[in-house]
Amino acid sequence: MIIENKVIVELKSVEALLAVHKKQLLTYLKLTKFKLGLLTNFNVDLMKDGITRIANGL
Repeated sequence: MIIENKVIVELKSVEALLAVHKKQLLTYLKLTKFKLGLLTNFNVDLMKDGITRIANGL
């Protein structure tokens, strides 16, 4: 999802986030020239543990 033409939010429901998930979001950021992305995993006990911030060139 793209929010306000500034942030990409990638939604996942996996056992654990892997490096490939972070690289995928970083690729999306580079292609769109956005600076910030949030990788969200819904398969966690606490939602705060499932959110990872990815920055492109900050």
